[in-house]
Amino acid sequence: MACVIGLDIGTTSTIGILIRLPDQVLALASRPVALHTPKPGWAEEDPLQWWDNVCAISRELMANSALAPGELAAIGVSGMLPAVVLLDESGALLRPSIQQSDGRCGAEVADLRREVDEAAFIAQAGNGVNQQLVAAKLRWIEKHEPEVFRRIATVFGSYDYINWRLTGERAVEQNWALEAGFVDVRTHRIADDLVALAHIPRRALPRKVASHDILGRVSADAAAQSGLPAGLPVVGGAADFIASALGAGLARPGDVLLKFGGSIDILIATDKIRPDPRLYLDYHLIPGLFVPNGCMSTGGSGLNWFAAHFAGGEKSAAAASGLTLHQHLDRLAAAKPAGADGVRALPYFLGEKTPIHDPSARGLISGLTLSHDVGHVWRALLEAYAYAIAHHIEVLNDIGHRIEKYLVSDGGSNSRIWMQIVADVLQKPIHQLTGHPGSCLGAAWTAAIGAGLTDDWAGVARFVGSGDRLDPDPRHAEVYAAGYREFRDLYRRMAGAAP
Repeated sequence: MACVIGLDIGTTSTIGILIRLPDQVLALASRPVALHTPKPGWAEEDPLQWWDNVCAISRELMANSALAPGELAAIGVSGMLPAVVLLDESGALLRPSIQQSDGRCGAEVADLRREVDEAAFIAQAGNGVNQQLVAAKLRWIEKHEPEVFRRIATVFGSYDYINWRLTGERAVEQNWALEAGFVDVRTHRIADDLVALAHIPRRALPRKVASHDILGRVSADAAAQSGLPAGLPVVGGAADFIASALGAGLARPGDVLLKFGGSIDILIATDKIRPDPRLYLDYHLIPGLFVPNGCMSTGGSGLNWFAAHFAGGEKSAAAASGLTLHQHLDRLAAAKPAGADGVRALPYFLGEKTPIHDPSARGLISGLTLSHDVGHVWRALLEAYAYAIAHHIEVLNDIGHRIEKYLVSDGGSNSRIWMQIVADVLQKPIHQLTGHPGSCLGAAWTAAIGAGLTDDWAGVARFVGSGDRLDPDPRHAEVYAAGYREFRDLYRRMAGAAP
């Protein structure tokens, strides 16, 4: 059977998978990625590092697999959304990418809100006026880096950049274009009036392609660098969280996926478009379905930050127990009661995206006394992210989406205590998955669809197993209901105190 490669250009790592249809994983490989925060609220990366990673990973995947000549049939790339990558006329990078979690453009978002009728904008673009819009990021560059802005010839995203390096073809995948704020959801086309809000010429935005469209083939130059065969078909690719959702089995209206990666994504499958400014709207990879969703600025990245800078004293205890630092902290948190003995946290360490869309929001830990220790704080952080999830679910219910089932995936879902806290806060059962390699799997399956190797979108489920079902503990319902109210009130009070 034919084989395909899937690559994921993630915030903290680049990951590649080689699969053989219908259900065999031949190889996995990854390389780390450096996230740079030169100023508070900023988030940047080096696209050249992404490309170097892609080349190294592709060679590793090919070297670790005995492929017959011509057996590799296609490649697909997913990535974080909507990162902003800028090229000049010669194809040179103009600056580091501006990541989706970057919160520098608050003033530009305010300018856009004053210029447009937001209700009309939401009806047209499917998304609200917020820091996710590429127009706001480009206006920031226009204001603060005018020399860079004047040289912009191409604007696209993370996986669009890798696709260009692979094929020489400049295109934007449909979900990058939609979340960027350039697609009219009534026609599903890029709208000139929406592009004009970014103050760039229309020619700077490449053509839009569907996720499974073959946009080009691996060039001779890219083949020499990556070890991939020249002429290999490359599909349009996918937003990382949408690709991951496909692999997780998010396929029926009412299914919700909670994705615990560097950030936390909350996604629901639906066959109806109901634009709401509090959330984002994306296309599902399965034609005819849509994915209203939320994305927090942090998640695992916030926990990693705390562990690295404030829990170093626990490393020796973790090592003595044969645990990683995170596993040790989870054990400490599990020994604390629900509600963390009054310690509360706001996990807005890079501002926050959905549903509050406040780039000025800040992280906070409150209620500390000398009787508390690192276990209390770790539990409070886990609970804070669970409360933030509950906030998203409240919004989904308010919009009118009916939730049938909760699935959880990605690295953070391996934390038993964290997932139990989430089930307890939601007071709903959640279903863990096993063997889900992440967004790279959805990218690979999208390539298989595009190359005509299969027409069964649900076939990707063969690669992922069903894990445990975690039922909520009703004894914690009242504690967490009160904790959620305090969580919401804490942000309101902090926002009111901001200068």
